[in-house]
Amino acid sequence: MRGGSIAVVGGSIAGCAAALAASRGGAERITVLERADDRLRDRGVGIALHGDRYEELREAGYVAPEMPWAPLTRRVWSVRDGEAGHGRVVGEQPFPFRAYSWGSLWSELRRRVPEGVSYRSGAVVAGLEPDADGVTLRLADGYEERFDAVIGADGYRSVVREAMFPGADATYAGYIGWRGTSSEVAGLPSDGLDAHNIVFPGGHCMIYRIPDGLGGHRLNWVLYTAPPEADGLHPDLSTPTSLPPGRLTSQLTERLRALVADNFPPYWAARVLGTPAETTFIQPIYDLEVPHYTSGRMALVGDAASVARPHIGGGSVKALQDATALEAAWTAGDDWTEVLERYDAARGPVGSAMVALARRMGDAQVGNTPDWTVMDRPGFDAWWQEQNSGSDRRSGFGGHSMKAGQA
Repeated sequence: MRGGSIAVVGGSIAGCAAALAASRGGAERITVLERADDRLRDRGVGIALHGDRYEELREAGYVAPEMPWAPLTRRVWSVRDGEAGHGRVVGEQPFPFRAYSWGSLWSELRRRVPEGVSYRSGAVVAGLEPDADGVTLRLADGYEERFDAVIGADGYRSVVREAMFPGADATYAGYIGWRGTSSEVAGLPSDGLDAHNIVFPGGHCMIYRIPDGLGGHRLNWVLYTAPPEADGLHPDLSTPTSLPPGRLTSQLTERLRALVADNFPPYWAARVLGTPAETTFIQPIYDLEVPHYTSGRMALVGDAASVARPHIGGGSVKALQDATALEAAWTAGDDWTEVLERYDAARGPVGSAMVALARRMGDAQVGNTPDWTVMDRPGFDAWWQEQNSGSDRRSGFGGHSMKAGQA
């Protein structure tokens, strides 16, 4: 099916990939509407792609070797053990991942969006009016424009999803992720090739290096735990949104520092506590499943559709795979109905399976953590396998295999 006008609402990683998919599918006119300005490139948090998933996405033309990345080969789980600098290792796993900076990966994808695509920064979509033959978008400034189809790539607060399934909002999982980056990467164990999980009662912290966009590296960490409950310290989680740098109170920052000082091995405590306050923020953790990935002339990709907790290491992979599946449906379908039905059938079950696995992992790694002080390696292996029970190639750790989904 060739031709047609397409609006992509959201211009981040998922949006750029969706625009690329629409172009390859043969859309005649593509408009990307991104509410933020070009400061998207400044987002320095880390993301990781499983090596096998990277190869599939490379073959599909959505990622490339020249995109800056840092290799990871092993994940080491450690618990505080007296004054031992690095703590006591309770488990080790192969970890064949490629670590990226969100901003640099977005910049590379943005450069790959064809020149003929209109990419509008600072364009806030306020509402959608679908009908049988298309969708009219209404922007916050009152401007309206009609398209043959709309792709929602606008994240877990998606205005497109709200138009498709009113009230289908993300559900708070009961805990948060503290995130930060710093330039302190010298002297990392194993030359920085390991991802380190520091475990403690009620949570864990994952620490690994990412590219800094200048040819070097930064230290990226995310710490999952329940929010502080004391009066005046509990962050506002009434709506699904993050608390960016600059909005954290000194009391919240001190609570984080106390948790790290009390529970981390000295070496890793120093690494996290040395993170500049201006790079530290809070990301509440949410779940989301949608009835379908499509409705009428509208479709969802990335976190605008299903949102899986970060523990499975597959968020960015899923967004890119959504785009590849949309492209495949586009080139195979004969009309809009067939294209969107093919896409929904390919991605809906994948999203649900990933959400289910991520919930199990979140419960085991944050909600109901084991007694790490008595954990040994065999016990760790059994604990890890229990989280993965019932998962398959469709929903495994690091994202599902596209080839498995096609089998």
